[in-house]
Amino acid sequence: MNGLEERVAKIEGAVSQMNERLNHLGNEITGLRGEMRDMEKSLRAEIRSNFKWMLGILIPMWVTIIGTFVGLFLTLVK
Repeated sequence: MNGLEERVAKIEGAVSQMNERLNHLGNEITGLRGEMRDMEKSLRAEIRSNFKWMLGILIPMWVTIIGTFVGLFLTLVK
């Protein structure tokens, strides 16, 4: 029976070690999820900022182009 008890003890130790490793992996995954959420928030803020800059550049550009065409059209109509 001594050999059986040793085997069971080894199996229990291995299962315990696997449990610790799985818990560690779970904690790592949770940490990575948090980091990804933070990165996503930062990326969204940066995209919003860039979008505002793009609109700030594009709208005046289109107004200038349309104004130029309207001015040209009005001078040609006269």
